[in-house]
Amino acid sequence: MLQKEIGHGTKEFLRKIWYPTIGNFDHLHAEWEVRDYGGRYRYLDLAYMPGGAKGCIEVHGYRSHARDIEAWRFRDLCKKQAYLVLDDWLFLPVAYLSIEEEPEVIQQMALSFVGKYVSLQASSSLSWIEAEALRFARGVIRPFRSEELALHLNRSDRQARRILDKLVKMEVLLIHNGQQRYCTYQLVKNDR
Repeated sequence: MLQKEIGHGTKEFLRKIWYPTIGNFDHLHAEWEVRDYGGRYRYLDLAYMPGGAKGCIEVHGYRSHARDIEAWRFRDLCKKQAYLVLDDWLFLPVAYLSIEEEPEVIQQMALSFVGKYVSLQASSSLSWIEAEALRFARGVIRPFRSEELALHLNRSDRQARRILDKLVKMEVLLIHNGQQRYCTYQLVKNDR
């Protein structure tokens, strides 16, 4: 993947974010060609397509996408993104500066992006509700509270806390903020 002729920003995303976080390039295609509703061919920096799903990752450099962009090009980029969304692509724009300055944030976004598509196998020791809690954690970009999981599972906060405690003991979740009253949880980074 890194040997292909792709832009510098895309290579840095793959090298610093995608591979260290996801661990493989499965279902990922560089410079993927799509035809939009306007009949034009567009090229996606990266297309992520497990099982026919449609995910688009675009790496935006500040110079080419913000500072030095001409009005017609800005309009065209907006149309490209709109066409993709209207065609049911999940769109993940990534600022090149974020790859350099806050890679851990972008790594968490990459995990959450993949989590939208991939139903990862859960341990057979998990009940269906524990597996669903783990799936929820995989899809959240930021640390979350037990109340959020309770709402997602349609269960009481007490039940959600019990589930979270078990997942922490199994070392698939960790306590992000240990304050007793406002405890937050997040996925263990190695759990994909």
